[in-house]
This record gives sequence, C-alpha cells and structure tokens, in this order.
Amino acid sequence: MEILLEYLAKGFLIMLAISMPCVLVAAGIGLVVGILQAVTQVQEQTIAAAPKILGVFLVIIIGGVGFIRLLTNLFQEGMVLAFNTVPHQESFVLDSDYHKYTTPFEHEMKDKFKNVDSLDEIMKNPGKVPYIDNYKREKYTPAAKTPMPKPDLVETNRILGR
Repeated sequence: MEILLEYLAKGFLIMLAISMPCVLVAAGIGLVVGILQAVTQVQEQTIAAAPKILGVFLVIIIGGVGFIRLLTNLFQEGMVLAFNTVPHQESFVLDSDYHKYTTPFEHEMKDKFKNVDSLDEIMKNPGKVPYIDNYKREKYTPAAKTPMPKPDLVETNRILGR
C-alpha cells in the first residue's frame, strides 16, 4: 500500500512541476501588465489576456519536451508497478475464489438468462452467448467500410446461435 501512496504523491509532484511554470509566468505577466496599467491609467481588463496566453504558450513550447519526459517516466513507472511489482506482492493478490464472497448485487439480479440455467452453465460453455430475451438478440452486421471480410456460413450460424 505504501508503494501506491508513494506513486500517487509522485504524480501530484509531477502535476505541480508541470503546471507551476505556466501559473508563475501567467502571474508574473499579470503583475507587470497591472503595474503598466496603473502607471498609464488605462483600466482595460482584456489587455492582460494576450500577453498571458503568449507567455504560457512559450513556456509550454520551451518546456514541452521536459513535461512529456516527466509524464512518460511516470507512466512507465506506473506500468512497472501495475504489472511487475504489485502482482508479486502477496498482500495485493486476490484469492482464486474471491468471487464467491463478493456478490453485493445478487439480490437485485432478478432477471435470469433465458437460454442458460445458471452461472456455472455459462462458465462451462464459453461459446454460448447468454441473452435475456430472444427478441433482444442482435444480429451481427459488419460495418460498411471495413477491411474485414463478411463471415462465411459457419461463422454466421455460430454468431446467430443456430
């Protein structure tokens, strides 16, 4: 659990490292424009917008490669945690029969599949697709502009469940 909290903290720090230069440049430009407006007594609210946008845009262009590098390293570290570190720690691994104890909505599931008696039947026959009602079944039709060929007779019968 400490690893995940450390990773979350690192994500927040990277978020701050990426956003802080943009915010500081916008605040600095706003301060300079505000001082200039006070000196010249021009009280127009929209004058500060263009220099702020330009300044933040320049910060993003100058620091963009570094920002992308920070995010890429964070993503790679997250993938290492998700696929290498966490599965090898026994405290994070679920038991093989965890599904027996996690059925919070079992009493709400009143609809039974018409063509399947129980969940065990679905698990034993993975090719047989359960459906609620025969009229609600949808037929398979490929999209008009796909490179995928149309299914042959055997595949069509398998898809339609005949």
